[in-house]
Amino acid sequence: MIAETSGLHHVTAIGGAPQNNINFYIKGLGLRLVKKTVNFDDPSTYHLYYGDDSGRPGSLMTFFPWKNVPAGRIGAGQSTTTAFSVPAGSIGWWESHFAALGIDSRISTTDSVEERLSLRDPDGLQLDLVASSVADPRAPWDSASVPAEFAVRGQHSSVLTVRDAAGTAQVLTQELGMHLVSEQGDRLRFAAGDGAAGHIVDVIVDPGAQEGLTAGGTVHHIAFRVPDGETQQVWRQQLVDHGYQVTQILDRQYFTSIYFHEPGGVLFEIATDTPGFDIDEPLLELGRSLKLPPWLEPSREAIEHAVIPIEIPVENNPQSVEI
Repeated sequence: MIAETSGLHHVTAIGGAPQNNINFYIKGLGLRLVKKTVNFDDPSTYHLYYGDDSGRPGSLMTFFPWKNVPAGRIGAGQSTTTAFSVPAGSIGWWESHFAALGIDSRISTTDSVEERLSLRDPDGLQLDLVASSVADPRAPWDSASVPAEFAVRGQHSSVLTVRDAAGTAQVLTQELGMHLVSEQGDRLRFAAGDGAAGHIVDVIVDPGAQEGLTAGGTVHHIAFRVPDGETQQVWRQQLVDHGYQVTQILDRQYFTSIYFHEPGGVLFEIATDTPGFDIDEPLLELGRSLKLPPWLEPSREAIEHAVIPIEIPVENNPQSVEI
């Protein structure tokens, strides 16, 4: 093994009406929209990035939102649950917060190590909030909707559902450099580094699970962190040498990426930590304007007419204080 990941970079899912998506993730979950751009492969729709104040790797959840997208089916060969890290003792606040918004949630796990609140977003995507007994040191986005003392710290983990764990476990350990932390019944936990929140992948083994269908309300892929392009090139070659079908390195403007399917069917991405989301707009203005890569800029007028108009809640871009 030459390269190993330092944890989760982001999760990308497919949503429905973009305004509903924005309202839920900014006002409901309390994340910040750090980039409003388009799907580079289909510029008629958005690619929305949510995270902490600057969109640090490990805090990110991204969406391709298509209005009237058909519902997908959550099942084998997918990341079936996306979990966010919240402070210990905050689950009761979150339960009340979602109830006030008319969103159903339920406490699905309560033990001395983790307390877990489960819910679905407006398109049926399965989400968990995980309050761990191990403090998450990452600073939250202090939004107007969710006070910092309760706020999401970033990704906690991704849950994969596969029919057979052998191939998936091999990729996670031998190709991504993660290690098996625990095995409880049909659930295996793998972690990168010290196994803190944002470094965890849970694998649920269900031989009888129906195959997932990627569409609305499902995860398209999960991405793992790599520090830079040079390491990414080495890693890509390692995967190719081991027989995986890997894409070329693709420019995603705010990072570069490679993609491949692991044996259980889940689409994996390896994404660089750099250059980040502030390369084309100031930190205070992240998410405010539609940003396009240079190769799409000549088509801006057509793209702006094609995408659905959306409104960004004012709390996403607090005004700077004049001195």
